[in-house]
Parts: sequence; C-alpha cells; structure tokens
Amino acid sequence: MPERNTAAWTWFRARLAGLRPPPRPGAAVVRTAVVTDSAAALPAEWVNGLGAEGLLTVIPMPVMVGAEIYGEGEDDILETIALALAAGKAVKTSRPSPGQFENAYRAARRLGYEAVVSIHISGELSGTADAARLAAARVDIPVEVVDSRTVGMALGMAVQAGVAAAATGADAAGTAAAAASQAARTTVYFYVPSLEQLRRGGRIGAAASLVGTMLAIKPILAVDDGKIVPLEKVRSAAKAVARLEEIVAAEAEARNGAVRLAVHHFGNPEEAESLAVRLSAALPHCPPAQISSLPAVLAAHAGLGVLAVIVGQEPDGAEAAQLST
Repeated sequence: MPERNTAAWTWFRARLAGLRPPPRPGAAVVRTAVVTDSAAALPAEWVNGLGAEGLLTVIPMPVMVGAEIYGEGEDDILETIALALAAGKAVKTSRPSPGQFENAYRAARRLGYEAVVSIHISGELSGTADAARLAAARVDIPVEVVDSRTVGMALGMAVQAGVAAAATGADAAGTAAAAASQAARTTVYFYVPSLEQLRRGGRIGAAASLVGTMLAIKPILAVDDGKIVPLEKVRSAAKAVARLEEIVAAEAEARNGAVRLAVHHFGNPEEAESLAVRLSAALPHCPPAQISSLPAVLAAHAGLGVLAVIVGQEPDGAEAAQLST
C-alpha cells in the first residue's frame, strides 16, 4: 500500500503559499532556518516541496546493521532492518555527529539566514539534541535547540509548526515557541507485538516492568514527557489494535479544535491502512490520517509489526494569526 499525504496537511500548504509577508515599516526582519532530524518522519514529498531555499534541513540519523552503517533515505534500508531483525542480527542506532549539525548551521548562515531553530527527538531517547547543542557552540550564527520530548510525526508536526512560523516572519524565539507548543499538544500511542527490540535498545524506561510477562501480553505504550511508558496490557494482538483505536478515538473526541492524525507502521502497511480507515469512520470530522512507515531509526527499536498513532491539533484561528505576525 503506498504512503500518502492527505487533506490533513492542506492547511500547511496554504500557510506557506505566501511564505514571507512584506516587513512592517521599521521592523527588523530576522530570517530563521529550521533544522531537524530524520526521526521526525516528515513526508519526503512535503520536505522537497519547500524548495532549495534552506528553510528546512533534515539531518539523517544513522542505523547500524552488523558492521554496516546506513542513513535514513538510503535504498531499501527498512527492508535491510527487517531482514536483520528476522535473522536475529544486531541492529543499533546512534545520534548524528555534531559535525553534521555544524555543516547545516553554517549552510544556513551562507544562505543569508540570521538564526537557526534546531528541533529534535526527545532527549530521553537519543543524544541528538546534545549533539546539536555542541554544534551550536561552535558556529557564528545563533542557534536555539528545542528538545521536542517526542518522536515520529509528533516531532514532525512540531517541525511543521516551526517552519510555518519561520516562513511567515517569526524570529528564532517565535519559531521555537510555535514548535514547542505543537509538540506539547501532540500525543503518541503505539502497539508493539514484542518488547524485545525496545528492551535491547534500552528505550522502554518505565515499561521495563512489562518485560517479565512480554510473551503473554501485547503492550500498548505511549510517549509521556519524552519517555516511553506503558499504558495497558492486552492479551491478544487483535484486542491490542482495537484498544489502540479506542484510545485514539477517545482522545480525539475529547480535544477542542481540529485534530490531525498520523499512523506509522513497520512491515505491516495493510494493517495500518485498515486502522486509518476505521479511525476515519469513528472520527468523521477529522481529516484522513497520514500513513507512513516509521523512520529507520525508530523502526530499528520498535521492531516489526508496530502500529503507532499520533494525535495532534491544528492551530486555531488566533494561533494562526499570531504565527503570521
């Protein structure tokens, strides 16, 4: 089943149509670039659609399969990870090097940007934000590093909010605030058939209490304040997916304003498509969910068969107006 972008992102395309409005008389215009990492799961089509102005740079996060190192976006990387996991081979991840961030920040400076906002995967799950901070201290352009405290398209939605703010003239502080606000209003829920990969990578945190019974349960987890935490123990895969659907629908219904949904998977696109269809039926007022594979750096830890749902919120009229001033 092909990945897809949907009407869920039309608000953003409309917001970027005019990019930067004319400056107010006497106002100093600060051109702000945004940098993120590939854990943001941003659709390639969307990133490419921003053009070559350097407004957004995505730093690939490395994945190590045996002795080989791969970067996000390389051909067949997800297939390589899937085969390695099925064969019991070691699959590990690492943060990008500070040098990669230095290069991105210096490139923004050369393109005429006056500041950078660097928005990254939760510091509880990766040292990526620390690498960005090290790089920020070595460059001659102001860099504000934002630890999103989240992952996947939850991070992606925060990045999109930051890009929208920067594109409409916000300074670094305003761009960072827009990203942090969106991240704080975005929730990640996910189901994994097994906790083994999360255990191996040391990413399960509070969910470690589930390991002793992982063969008897199908856990539903969430990302809370940057950490992976257990929500519920379910006795079968079918019940776990149904319960995930119920949790997402309940949160979406409880929110005020327009809700945005994204569904991630690894090796099970048909299951993700089916879940998205059911969520659309349960939430007819919401735009259809974006469906995509997990980024390689997250797939390596979640393992095959994961289903993740991100619940975010579109900015309301007041926020949209604030971002455009």
